[in-house]
Parts: sequence; structure tokens; C-alpha cells
Amino acid sequence: MHLYDERLSVPALWWFLVVLAGCLFGGLLLPFGPVAAAFGVLLVGGVFGPLVHRYGSARIVVTPGTLVVGDRVIPIDDLGRTEILDAGEAFEWRTYKANAYALLLLRAYVPTALRVELRGPHHTAPYLYLSTRRPMNLATILAFTRR
Repeated sequence: MHLYDERLSVPALWWFLVVLAGCLFGGLLLPFGPVAAAFGVLLVGGVFGPLVHRYGSARIVVTPGTLVVGDRVIPIDDLGRTEILDAGEAFEWRTYKANAYALLLLRAYVPTALRVELRGPHHTAPYLYLSTRRPMNLATILAFTRR
């Protein structure tokens, strides 16, 4: 059972740019014939489409006992204090306040974030930085699951 599930999908503009790049490359190959132009469109779409899809498929999932961040599974008991970051604070924690050892699920197109401290001797990272569109909801769900 998922208590919280968020997919950090890319903005629609990114998909438009993939289509535009495909059309432009197809236009460059148009002097070689319509088959070459179609091949160029399919080539660019086939290369950059899956890359954009993969980048935008990152998920944050909270279940009763775990927090799943991307491909990492973290027990809820290992989570400490949470801090909701607005756009300005999130920028600061992404740049000059960032710790090199922190675990980041960073998406620059998501302005807000949640910072969660990690406890336990087996964690080398001091905190999690999670880009999220709903930091208040995620913090509330994490507080609920710890009780």
C-alpha cells in the first residue's frame, strides 16, 4: 500500500524540444530524400525520447515501513528531522549549502524540496535532499508513518 507516490515527470516543454529537434534534424536530411528525413526524425526521437522519459520517471514512494527514493529503499526508522524547503532555500541547499555526501534526488525543474536527516551508523550520507512538488504532504506522511 502506497501512502505517498509522486513521479517527478519532466515539463511538457522538454517533450516539445525533443519533437522540435527531430523535425529540425529531419529538415537537415530532407535534401537526401523523404526517407532520409523520416529516418532522421525517428533517430532523434528514438535517442532523446527514452532519455527524457527515463530522467522524468524518478519516483518518491512512501509505504508503511519504507521510503523509496528512485532506486534506493530506506527504512522509515532511519529518517530523522524533516525540513520543508521553499524555492529559495531549495536553491541554497542545491548549491553552496550542499554536502558532497548527501543523497540527492535532484530535479532542477521542481522548485521546492524536502530535506530529511538520516540516522544510523550504516548511513554515510548526512541527509536526503528530495525534489518534490508537494513537500508539505510528503513531510506529513513521513511524520505519520514514524508514529
